[in-house]
Amino acid sequence: MLNKIRRLFVIKTRFEAYLIIYALALGAMTRGAHYTLQYPGWGGYLLWAATAGAVFLGGAKILDAIRYEQEAKAKAEAEVNPQEA
Repeated sequence: MLNKIRRLFVIKTRFEAYLIIYALALGAMTRGAHYTLQYPGWGGYLLWAATAGAVFLGGAKILDAIRYEQEAKAKAEAEVNPQEA
């Protein structure tokens, strides 16, 4: 039962990754907009840029991890079934 619940929190496809990254970007841009109100001027805009940069870096890492996991899974399956490769 716990295994089924755990699987809900695992990103399995690139589409799921894009949905997660989109949600992160929405939150980050909202937080960035609040920063421009709390800290008027250059400081707010720099914090806004930092929130956007964090999403870019996190999104790239998520997508790289998905690609790595898919390649590792394909390699493991090829080792188990060498005649299908």
